[in-house]
Amino acid sequence: MLAVAILGLVAVIWMNVDQVAARRMVGLAVATDGDSLRLAGERIRLRGLDAPELDQSCRRAGADYPCGREALRALADIVADTSVTCEGWELDRYGRRLATCRASGRDINRILVERGWAVAFGDYEDAEAEARQAGRGLWAGDFDMPKAWREQHGGLAEARHDHLGAMLNWLRQLFGFS
Repeated sequence: MLAVAILGLVAVIWMNVDQVAARRMVGLAVATDGDSLRLAGERIRLRGLDAPELDQSCRRAGADYPCGREALRALADIVADTSVTCEGWELDRYGRRLATCRASGRDINRILVERGWAVAFGDYEDAEAEARQAGRGLWAGDFDMPKAWREQHGGLAEARHDHLGAMLNWLRQLFGFS
């Protein structure tokens, strides 16, 4: 019985292994929010960081400002008129490819966190510390962490982009769970 179960598991893995294969996409990208792109017909979520939601507001110099829109603008400026290369294998719960992306040889994910328009979410903690200390972007004022803001506004919780999150994504993709 155990042998049949193991063979069944191996068969499921074999049939779905292409769903967790790494993908590389290259071309002109369009920013869709502060941590997402559309590239080569695929929706991409930048791995290792989290940016404010489009409708999220933050506070700076005593006034509210649309930090979600500013994060979108920051990403759009980085990818404007340049070829972007993204690589990743994971899919998030929305079907977006989790990827690390580069433009002109520079790590877009890291740039967003260094400039303060995204927070570390499983990677880039050093870049976040630098942005926080320098008071760049979001760190120039007060804001709710994007994950907390989503949870307060009815959004789905997302796993951090760390090793545990990668393993959970792998299992979810492999067995076809949403």
